[in-house]
Amino acid sequence: MKYLLELLKVIKKNKKKDFRISYTATLFKKGKIFCIKKFLEEAREFAISAKYSNKKNIIYEASDLLYHFLVLLEFKKISITSVMKELKRRKK
Repeated sequence: MKYLLELLKVIKKNKKKDFRISYTATLFKKGKIFCIKKFLEEAREFAISAKYSNKKNIIYEASDLLYHFLVLLEFKKISITSVMKELKRRKK
């Protein structure tokens, strides 16, 4: 969880950088719809990987998916803490 919070800080910082030097800034510049499509693309790649690939590739695709998930949360100004609270609420 600690690293996710650190990664979110990096995403927040990098979204304001020059898009020519920051992939995160490029995502934010291209907009929410582009980010949603990118997330869906990564989800598809993860699903295919989970079915057909080895553990190393699944981890690689999971990392891409998680990063793009965090970018979308930041786009919508939703904290990962809010998501975790909802998961805890569902556990009850």
